[in-house]
Amino acid sequence: GPGGGGRGPLQLHHRPSPASARPPGGPALRSATYPPAAVDGAGCGGQGRVPEENELRGKVVWVTGASSGIGEELAYQLSKIGALLAISARREDELERVKKKCLQISSLDEKDILVLRLDLTDRSSHEAATNSVLKHFGKIDVLVNNGGRSQRSLFVDTNLDVYSAIIELNYLGTISLTKHVLNHMIQRKKGKIVTVSSVMGIMGAPLASGYCASKHALQGFFNSLRTELTDYPEISIINICPGPVQSKIIQNVFTENLAKSIENSGDQSHKMPTDRCVRLTLVSTANDLKEAWISDHPYLAVCYLWQYAPTWAWWLMNRMGKRRIQNFKSGIDADASYSRKKK
Repeated sequence: GPGGGGRGPLQLHHRPSPASARPPGGPALRSATYPPAAVDGAGCGGQGRVPEENELRGKVVWVTGASSGIGEELAYQLSKIGALLAISARREDELERVKKKCLQISSLDEKDILVLRLDLTDRSSHEAATNSVLKHFGKIDVLVNNGGRSQRSLFVDTNLDVYSAIIELNYLGTISLTKHVLNHMIQRKKGKIVTVSSVMGIMGAPLASGYCASKHALQGFFNSLRTELTDYPEISIINICPGPVQSKIIQNVFTENLAKSIENSGDQSHKMPTDRCVRLTLVSTANDLKEAWISDHPYLAVCYLWQYAPTWAWWLMNRMGKRRIQNFKSGIDADASYSRKKK
């Protein structure tokens, strides 16, 4: 489909051309997919969808940020598919816990999952880490750049060293690791680089100015990198843009200063379940979509407004942003008021 991968007409919410787009709010504009059949498998053969289990089984997939949240769930679903895993994060004990569960729920053997401690901010270690994965598996088919941290603080209250730390982790750490893995993929002339960006890489929102900046940087970088790889058509650059997802990411966000943690993360139950987000991520990866928006409303509608009617998007985000700040100051989840799900 337009803006997507080159494998038939499958359309998740990647960024389509205006001629192919349906109007925001239409009946097909639903959580992360149109047509809905492209997600759950019913009738997908007619849509040209490549099943993720067929595309990823037996492939070596390196997932960063794999100790919790989306990265942890990626490890579980990939292990069930039969992918060979390298899982990385700073907390090695948590990675061992994830590996243990992967072995319990899949047919993988001990040697099929490599636990590799990795600090994205320690860029001098990235070459050695890449070599460790290559030594263990002999290749890297898919790199999933998932490591990073979000933010909950107003710019006027936040120390600038917080912004430096966000960029160092979310942006520079990600492209540093990508550089080493990409050299290997260029030698093989194939591979997939999947980056978990955010809908915040498409729009702006209060309480996350540094996080938005880092995700916009990732969007710009990987969209540019894709244009530099036209001589390597089998190397795919895939940007995944989730909206709010049920995750522990809120418990580990950057705040006004580097020493402070968030006091109350609020109720997360109104957000998209992590397993659904990951399922759609793997569908997008298997089908080489260049960009996928994986979100519930109202963020999905805002993405479309931002694309086709930015003046309306600014108006809506100003209204939503005011409520978001009020929620945060009241000690509830910043996005709680936008839920369309019944409690």
